[in-house]
Amino acid sequence: MPFPDSVPILTDGVVRLRAHSEHDVDRIVEQCTDPESVRWTQVPRGYTADMGREWIGDIAKGWDEGGDQVWAIEESTAGDGNGLFLGSIDLRPRAAGRAEIGYGLHPEGRGRGLMARALKLVCQYWFDGGGKRIDWYAERGNFASWGPARAAGFEFLTTLPEHVAHGEGGLVDSWFGSLGRDDAMEPRAAWITPPVLEADGIRLRPWRDSDGKYAEAPNHPSHWVPAGAIPTAETWDDWFVRRRLVMARGLSFNWCIADAETDAALGEALVFVHSGAILDSDTAELGYYLYPSARGRGAAKTAARLAVQHAFASKDEGGVGLRRLVAETAADNAASNAVLESAGFTKWGHEAAAQAPDGSVGPADHWELLNN
Repeated sequence: MPFPDSVPILTDGVVRLRAHSEHDVDRIVEQCTDPESVRWTQVPRGYTADMGREWIGDIAKGWDEGGDQVWAIEESTAGDGNGLFLGSIDLRPRAAGRAEIGYGLHPEGRGRGLMARALKLVCQYWFDGGGKRIDWYAERGNFASWGPARAAGFEFLTTLPEHVAHGEGGLVDSWFGSLGRDDAMEPRAAWITPPVLEADGIRLRPWRDSDGKYAEAPNHPSHWVPAGAIPTAETWDDWFVRRRLVMARGLSFNWCIADAETDAALGEALVFVHSGAILDSDTAELGYYLYPSARGRGAAKTAARLAVQHAFASKDEGGVGLRRLVAETAADNAASNAVLESAGFTKWGHEAAAQAPDGSVGPADHWELLNN
């Protein structure tokens, strides 16, 4: 059957995927000229109604000739079809049972969980037809795209350098995830939002984009802290994306250590795992640092105490429910060692020739704290 009859209707009772029609053109233009769409997608700039009509023609050709398969998204309450256009989702078949997925929502469709539902419908359609795997790509930093992919069970695999074209031209890094036919279509890990904790004039709170104005150049020895772990004014944007990503993947609680009175950022406290999901783990690592101007007031000790309390509090109490915390320090980092001792950590190991973050070799200490 020719388009639009060639397009299978997919629905879960909340969203319906259908063929695009001439009625969608005005809202396609609205979506394609929306600032968020322009920022994060390769949609042609200066999008017009004629471009929308031409695109619908390309969609029809894809369905009729066995190419890319693109659905319009609407709510199931709209009736039997051709309801209010809320976005598009496309399936791009590749060789050997693989496909790529792409999607975008009209501003009126965002923040309601509709795209995650649409994504699950298309993935199931592909797998039911014999497909084996679906890959997801998004420009690095596109958390709005990661949200539906995460909700549909995609595994975040890596960042690919200069992998996608930016809408304004040139290549940019992309995130890459994948979903297999036998994978559960549910989140692999919780999206971490660190709670606000406060004591003794110190507040632990989520980082904000505006905290970049507080960043200071570090002045510690290079073997104490990994390069790039502490943001500067020049590295803030990249650092902030990386911090948001580890929490979006469920790996870490990352708090801004802030002054409770002024709310100014003083440094960072974090409880993290290197793989898996922190809420499914029984052991995690504690980390912390202060900007040079924030030292000498006990802020790191208070922050570490608050982070430990949250890490050891049961999940029923809103905590992480960990059994054990560990830490590693350079043996000559007396200030960091004092923070761990104040929090109750015990030094259980010493290496005479450990490899430091800067590649040098020197003594290091290993610490642990049990949730008794």
